[in-house]
Amino acid sequence: MKLSAKQFKQSPEKRLTLLGMSGVGKTHLSKLLSEDDEWFHFSGDYRIGAEYLNSAILENIKDRVKLDPWLGKLLDNESIGISNHITFDNLSCVSSFLGKVGNPQLGGLPIDEFIYRQELYKEAETQTMLDVPGFIHKAKKQGINNFINDAGGSLCEIDNENVFKVLAEHTVIVYIKASMKNEETLKQRAQMHPKPMYYQSDFLQEQLSIYTQECGVTYVAQIVPDDFVRWIFPRLLEYRKPKYAAIANKYGYTIDSEDLYQCQNSEQVFNLIHEALG
Repeated sequence: MKLSAKQFKQSPEKRLTLLGMSGVGKTHLSKLLSEDDEWFHFSGDYRIGAEYLNSAILENIKDRVKLDPWLGKLLDNESIGISNHITFDNLSCVSSFLGKVGNPQLGGLPIDEFIYRQELYKEAETQTMLDVPGFIHKAKKQGINNFINDAGGSLCEIDNENVFKVLAEHTVIVYIKASMKNEETLKQRAQMHPKPMYYQSDFLQEQLSIYTQECGVTYVAQIVPDDFVRWIFPRLLEYRKPKYAAIANKYGYTIDSEDLYQCQNSEQVFNLIHEALG
């Protein structure tokens, strides 16, 4: 939805898709906007976990429960049940399902299982983004005209042109570009709290080859999962940056994360977006 600053400012219906790495300020922007006006907050990660990966997440939990013979027997006898209590503020079940590649004894996943789950996640994220027009319609029926699509950091890796055409047709795509200071913060956070991430298959295989050679590891099953996540994150950041930029150049607009962090209210956020559109 390529709009001029004037068109966006005058529009009674503000619809945004936020693009950028996890931790770059998408949730901060969403909260500032929702302070004054009513917005329909569409969380991509929540939709992925609650709808498209729900069955896979539950099966994964059941498989882990069955590793304990006593709990497994209770589960088989339907003496206990398992449900997915995912919320907007707690998406840990999605991260746990996605997992980390490496030594199973250290909580890692075998490479085949890891790639399988990565593919499931990509398919789920693709379908989730294609659901956005339907949720915009749902929001309007509820009397909510403003819509914000808080997309996951891996959106740039879908490589499905139709997804971005749909998002651009129904929303204004705003790329929050990480400043150098913000990038360092993201890297430090990844070092302290390495978390599961999505990687494109070719990128993952290339980086695994480099990592095993550098670290003298013969098999993927010998990799310490957290160590690999710490090592690959700066490379993933560099890999995604041109992808984000290409999407923003073709379909949307760019704002700087440092400028966003200076915003204290919705008016300042809108002024920042207006400048980008202008």
